[in-house]
Amino acid sequence: MSDVKNKLATKNENTWCPGCTNFLILESAKRAIAKLIEEGSKQEDFAMATGIGCHAKMFDYLNISGIYGLHGRVIPTCLGMKLGNPNLKVLGFAGDGDTYAEGMAHFIHVARYNPDMTLIVHDNQNFSLTTGQATPTSQVGYKNKAKPLGEFNTPFNPIKLALASGTSFIARCDSKDMMHMAEILEKAMKHKGFSFVEIIQDCAIFNKGNKGKDELMYKISDNSDSDVARKLAEEWNYNNEGGKIPLGVLYQEEKPTLEDKWPQLTELKEKKVSWKNK
Repeated sequence: MSDVKNKLATKNENTWCPGCTNFLILESAKRAIAKLIEEGSKQEDFAMATGIGCHAKMFDYLNISGIYGLHGRVIPTCLGMKLGNPNLKVLGFAGDGDTYAEGMAHFIHVARYNPDMTLIVHDNQNFSLTTGQATPTSQVGYKNKAKPLGEFNTPFNPIKLALASGTSFIARCDSKDMMHMAEILEKAMKHKGFSFVEIIQDCAIFNKGNKGKDELMYKISDNSDSDVARKLAEEWNYNNEGGKIPLGVLYQEEKPTLEDKWPQLTELKEKKVSWKNK
């Protein structure tokens, strides 16, 4: 795998903060992609879109095609790639502010459409790149420059919304567990349909009050029972005040994808071409 994985690296200087777990997320993504390449995929089969934020530097360090996009617009950019060439294995790298604030509507509707793509959300519960403002998953009481009195609003639970919206693959990882992340990302990329992977992350600089979650985390077996999934989603409320944080595939089901529903896209997949080469 090392030779394949080395080809996924770039020569760009890495500017993440020392100790940032984005380094581990990057390595996990490389390992997952390398595994699929070893099993028959090609490097040129992969494409990505990123938003604006620390997560978005994945574009600089992961050697696959893609678009360095706009804040909150990772999902529609990925969807555009799939519509243009449904044969691509499309990955979206986004942040919690990126996805759950400006990009909220896209998150809901992409679950309904169920395109065969993977969304990876780096959730550190703050806008790190712009010096630590609160995001929709920040805990109550989080003080920052924009909210010196602290965050008043209850944090949003993305897992519950993903379930309510009909997401066909939902998983959660710990950014400090590289091997488990690689395993989950591989499963997400192999799933036929919209895969949502939430990666729980601590920022090395901002919102240090959200640390200490390690003792709350535990791993589960892959789950396909919707009732169990709803119970798992309720176990942690993102306020870091106890409860448990389940890690692994929280829910998975097989159902028709966007590409299955549109005969034009099905034809492109069968011919293994894009619109350009039809």
